[in-house]
Amino acid sequence: MSGPPVGRPADEPAPFRHRNLPLLLLQARESVIANFRPILHAHGLTEQQWRVVRLLLESGPLEPRQIGQQCRISSPSLAGVLARMDELGLVRRVRLAEDQRRVKVSLTARSRGLAAAMAPKIEAVYEALEAHIGRDFIDRFYAALAELIGMLGELPPVEEG
Repeated sequence: MSGPPVGRPADEPAPFRHRNLPLLLLQARESVIANFRPILHAHGLTEQQWRVVRLLLESGPLEPRQIGQQCRISSPSLAGVLARMDELGLVRRVRLAEDQRRVKVSLTARSRGLAAAMAPKIEAVYEALEAHIGRDFIDRFYAALAELIGMLGELPPVEEG
């Protein structure tokens, strides 16, 4: 069955020419994270906490501003995430000697151990995804995502008006 989407009269033109890229990316993200969510929940981690752990595993200690930018967590939300992670013994926050207003966040032995315990299960999910989707597609997709992120980072803002 074809025709206009439900809710739009047949004689009314579609208001947009382009597909809804943000929605498609969110749907793709949800399709991927759904495979990892049971592992996170079994180990008592939220998705945001896991993003922070995974980032700090790969990068080493960072300032909260850097974590928020890379993990795409707003500053107010990140403050709560880091406070909870500190309470759980997953991160350590240390003031910088040269500027007491600044803080570096690092992982604790507890969070490193948790990540090590989760690693075989996380890797099994990646292997299952690769088996289902294909290694070539995964490699091309990683490359396309990196290229997209790089190009969008260079995009000047579109002015309203």
